[in-house]
Amino acid sequence: METWSEWKQAVLKTAKKAYREKLMAGTSGNMSVFIPEKEYMIITPSSYDYEIMEEKDIVVTDLEGNVIEGCHRPSSEWRMHAKIYKSLPHVRAIVHTHSPYATSFAVNHQEIPVVLIEMIPFLKGKLEVSAYAEQGSAQVGLNAVEILQRKNACLMANHGVVAVGESIESAYINSVYVEDTARIYHMAITSGKPVVIPGYEE
Repeated sequence: METWSEWKQAVLKTAKKAYREKLMAGTSGNMSVFIPEKEYMIITPSSYDYEIMEEKDIVVTDLEGNVIEGCHRPSSEWRMHAKIYKSLPHVRAIVHTHSPYATSFAVNHQEIPVVLIEMIPFLKGKLEVSAYAEQGSAQVGLNAVEILQRKNACLMANHGVVAVGESIESAYINSVYVEDTARIYHMAITSGKPVVIPGYEE
């Protein structure tokens, strides 16, 4: 039997870190890494407390949701992860959060323009909003792919944030910059009129 300890530990560490940083609440949010040689995902379990989550709780599945290794069901958003991996070969990890400032803009279906220099290298420009789809459906991922083929993250309408990367570490950092951007932009629009960085007005 294959052993996946290194990848499981990376997913577990990132999930606990995101929870501590309040990028999600309760058992919301999920994250995964992709092993292209096997076409397997190593993903957080469904509806499981992050505070007590251990390496053994992380699930290995194929892209059809079949459990290869693990004692739990994979995240209810596994279809979103699978759709992104199938559609975007450069993506090796996904971090999905419900971080509050960013999600508030997702609820409003409101884009965030390029107001911070970090948005350019980390997020590849403005934060766009993908169309709403029923949570847990493959359509959630398909809608996000339209943006993620150009960007490293997007807001999902009435849902949250999905960030991608070549590693779980880079996907996590991108998700952090999404929330930081949203928090600063929220403060800016409540205290004045934000100015978009020249050249990124559209």
